Amino acid sequence: MERRYKDKLPGIGTSIFAVMSGLARQTGAVNLSQGFPDFPVDGKLIESVHCAMREGHNQYAPMPGIAPLREELARKIKRFYDADYDPEDEITVTAGATQALFTVIQALVFPGDEVIVLEPAYDSYVPSVLLAGGRPVFVRLTKPNFHVDWDEVGRRITPRTKMIIVNTPNNPGGYVLDRSDWEELIRLTRNTNIVILSDEVYEHIVFDGLRHVSGMSFPELRDRLVAVFSFGKTFHATGWKTGYAVTDRPLTALIRKVHQFNVFSVNTPVQYGLAEYMAGYADYDEIARMYQAKRDLFIEGLEGSRWKVIPTKGTYFILLDYSDISDEPEFDFAVRLTKEYGVASIPLSSFYHDGYDQRCLRFCFAKKEETLRRATDILRRVG
Repeated sequence: MERRYKDKLPGIGTSIFAVMSGLARQTGAVNLSQGFPDFPVDGKLIESVHCAMREGHNQYAPMPGIAPLREELARKIKRFYDADYDPEDEITVTAGATQALFTVIQALVFPGDEVIVLEPAYDSYVPSVLLAGGRPVFVRLTKPNFHVDWDEVGRRITPRTKMIIVNTPNNPGGYVLDRSDWEELIRLTRNTNIVILSDEVYEHIVFDGLRHVSGMSFPELRDRLVAVFSFGKTFHATGWKTGYAVTDRPLTALIRKVHQFNVFSVNTPVQYGLAEYMAGYADYDEIARMYQAKRDLFIEGLEGSRWKVIPTKGTYFILLDYSDISDEPEFDFAVRLTKEYGVASIPLSSFYHDGYDQRCLRFCFAKKEETLRRATDILRRVG
């Protein structure tokens, strides 16, 4: 008997990141598609984790995360954003930022609720909303600067709006929200119960003298902002899948109810290692300097080519406009670039629910210099 099962996400296929990374492996292409570094984690951090293992920290951690790590995070938040959060009741360690985002949405979004999503957007937002029974409402941002039209956002707000998701620095648009953006968002949502879910995983990867402006810096948002962060992005250890969520005590209680049945607790020795590393070794300013040098090397390597660079103010991704090279749709061109030339990327259209096509591809420059030089040597020959 043929069995049939109902699909909870009928419009969602295999992630484009898995598709393009798989194609890169098959063809031996330089993989600038999925966002992971190909250079090592700081040896001091590795040793801190090893030390935690040797000391016996190998069993379940407390559900919210170990106290030393949450205390370090509270100090870091105070230092960078002048915001006070109680490590006991307002900071939760998660199995990566994606799990944090999923858990927050499942905890706070109910069937029929509307969630405003600014596109281009990380591809986990919409499936998470759909699984919660919510309805995504889209606001399209476009090249070259992906400016947020807050009046347009305001027009999408209805009595059913439960949440607005923002991502700054933005993947893949490369824009960062400044204080005026946050002030507009506060104005639009003042005297409402709309929750702001702020994806800030690239907080320390901001360029050209800019500083990341966190939603946590605005006291008026205190009781309805949830900020999500990633140790993997900050410390180049994406495979460790460790992140955290920060929010007011009542919202934390709701989020932890879901978190405890989602993963319950997070890798114990990694948490102890991160706590020790943050307390004694982490250099957050160096992170931005390193990635800016990689961004600049990548851009310089494209000089004289027919690619048009879309400026990026943050993250470790950059968009390239290929409209002077080909009129092919983005997915087709990305596949051909991988197969025929040997560089894998991600079509920008994958970050829009309707596949909006602007003849742009996203490239990850979180790579060793030799990887970037090899890739740009190839890209210069395209077209």
